Amino acid sequence: MAQILHPDLPHVVAFGEALTELVRIGPDRWRSTCGGSTWHVAVAMSTLGQLSAFAGAISQDPFGDEIWQASRDAHLDLRFIQQLPRPPLLAVMHAADPHSGSFIGQDSADLHFRPEGLPSGWTRALRWAHFGSLGLVREPLAGRLLALAQALKGEGRLISYAPHFRSPPMDASYDDTLAQMCGLADVIKVSEHDLRGLFRVSDYHAGLAQIAAWNPGTWVLLTRGKAGATLYHGVEESSGLPPHVDVVDSEGAGEVATAALLDSLMRHPAAPPEEHLRWVLAAAAAACTAHGFSPPQPALVAALLDDVELETVARAA
Repeated sequence: MAQILHPDLPHVVAFGEALTELVRIGPDRWRSTCGGSTWHVAVAMSTLGQLSAFAGAISQDPFGDEIWQASRDAHLDLRFIQQLPRPPLLAVMHAADPHSGSFIGQDSADLHFRPEGLPSGWTRALRWAHFGSLGLVREPLAGRLLALAQALKGEGRLISYAPHFRSPPMDASYDDTLAQMCGLADVIKVSEHDLRGLFRVSDYHAGLAQIAAWNPGTWVLLTRGKAGATLYHGVEESSGLPPHVDVVDSEGAGEVATAALLDSLMRHPAAPPEEHLRWVLAAAAAACTAHGFSPPQPALVAALLDDVELETVARAA
C-alpha cells in the first residue's frame, strides 16, 4: 500500500537544540525562558506563516513541558519533538553580560534525538532543513545531524546553516564540521562575530572568502546589527540598513533574519537579492520592538519595508 503524504507536514524543519535560558535578574532572582537558536528559527518561520517544525529532543520535566507548550503556542508541528526521560539542557547567563555564561547539559535530552523517529514521509514535504548552533557541536547528536544533512542534500532538499559561534566549544575541533556544512548549505547566515570566531581571524572578510571558496553559489547573509546586513549570491551583493524603530530588545533578531530569508526565498524564489534583503532587514527590525524573543507577524514586517535603505553592487566574478 502506498504511503499517504499528509498535507499538513511541515515545509521547514529546524534541527538542533531547544533549551531553557536561566538569566540572573537580581542578587537572588532568576528568570527562565525557552530558547535555542534552531528552535527560534522554527518559531519565527511559523510566525511568518510557514508550516514549520522543530526537530529535537527535550526533557520530561517542568523545563521540557514549558518548551512543549511554547512550541504548541507557536503552532509548531509537535510530531517532530521527542520528549525523553533525560535531564534538560540549560543555558545559565548573567543579565549584565548576556553573551557570557555556561551550559549545563551532561547526557541531556537533546543528545538523544533520533531522526528515525520522525513522521513517515516527512522528507517528501520538506523544502528547507535548517541546522546549526549547539546541535552540530555536542556528540552524539552532532554526528547524527551532520549525517542527516548530507542525506537530505543527496535527496535534493535545500539546506540552511547558521553556525552561531560560541567559544567554547566551537574551537579547532569544529573546523571539519564547519567546512562540510558550508559546502552543503544553500543558505549560510553569519555575523562578523561568527566569522572572526569560527575562522580565528581578526578580519572577518577572510572568513567570507573561505566560505566563497567552499561554496561559491550559496546565499550568504552577513548581519551586522544596527549597521545592517549584506546578502551575497554569486557575483551579486546587496547591502542595506534597517528601518528606524524604537529598539526594546534585540534577542533573537539574528534567528528572525535567517527565517525571513528562507521565507522570502520560498515565496519569491526568482526575486533579486535586494528584495530578499529588504524583507530580512524589516523582519529583524520588527523583532526588536518587543521584549524577549518576539518574531514578527508578516503585516508588521510589510509595514516597515519602505523604510529599508538598500545598495546593490555587482562583484567581479
